[in-house]
Amino acid sequence: MGDLAVGARSGSGENEGEGGESGTESRTPEASPSASASVSVSGSEAQTAARGAPPTAERGSDISVSTGAEDGTTSDHTSGGQGRPQRSFLKELPILIGIALILALLIKTFLVQAFSIPSNSMQNTLQVGDRVLVDKLTPWFGSEPERGEIVVFEDPGGWLNESPVPEPSGVGGAVQTVLSSIGLMPSASDQDLIKRVVAIGGDRVECKRGGPVQVNGKALDESYLFPGNTSCDDKPFGPVEVPVGKMWVMGDHRQDSLDSRYHQKLDNGMIPTDKVVGRAIVVAWPVTRWSALPVPDTFDQKGLEAKAAAAAPAAAGVAGAVPLVLWLRRRRTVRANGRPFAGD
Repeated sequence: MGDLAVGARSGSGENEGEGGESGTESRTPEASPSASASVSVSGSEAQTAARGAPPTAERGSDISVSTGAEDGTTSDHTSGGQGRPQRSFLKELPILIGIALILALLIKTFLVQAFSIPSNSMQNTLQVGDRVLVDKLTPWFGSEPERGEIVVFEDPGGWLNESPVPEPSGVGGAVQTVLSSIGLMPSASDQDLIKRVVAIGGDRVECKRGGPVQVNGKALDESYLFPGNTSCDDKPFGPVEVPVGKMWVMGDHRQDSLDSRYHQKLDNGMIPTDKVVGRAIVVAWPVTRWSALPVPDTFDQKGLEAKAAAAAPAAAGVAGAVPLVLWLRRRRTVRANGRPFAGD
């Protein structure tokens, strides 16, 4: 019956002998655990071989690959990892603008300010529309204007007879007000002038018709005048004594400049030095006219300082003589009273 069972299980129509053999063969599945183990080992070896093999293009083309070492460690080959979060530029922009405006305001107040040239009075040295940079630092340290310098100064009163300038309005006016407050645009309400300093405190200046301007008896070679102009034929003057703390100014376009010559009824044409805003040092705009504004050589000629130089030793002598006279007088008084003098 067992054979029949085996034969029936075999499902074959052959004789028993053959069925027995078939049954014997059919019992071979009892060895399947070892075969399964063999297959499992073979699969493990295949996986190990696969891990040892270099990654192919298909495996590493689209995704990041983590490779495992024999010790179980992994190395991540992913790229583009997120770093430390950065502050947005839009958030930093108001801070940067604020710092820039503060720096511009400080520079305009204490260092340099831009001024626009509104008239022809300083041609050809300066043209209408030029932007000049004015040094405002040196006056803070007590520097006084020197002969030959081009200076910007406030109207001392009566030099500008124009009607009051209307205040700017609208969006454009607001923009101009803000930019002028930090020195990036000229102010519509500023009453400033620009001229060349010809004589300073202690000088004697004059000009006769057909002749040159003379300072302390020295004729100036004014090669900077507008072509075709004369020194003062339209308005001769002098001699004029310039008080200490004042200055005499004139335009380079001499026949188109209402300068000190035309305002002698107002403080004899003098400008107080404390009205000076600063010295123009360079033409900054337009770029095609960029140039420095040095003092002409004629103001450095010998003898121009003769008067001031002669007065200086005299003043020093007086200052030194006063204490000596007082000392001698005190000595005589003490001796007259019969007391010994400490200096004897």
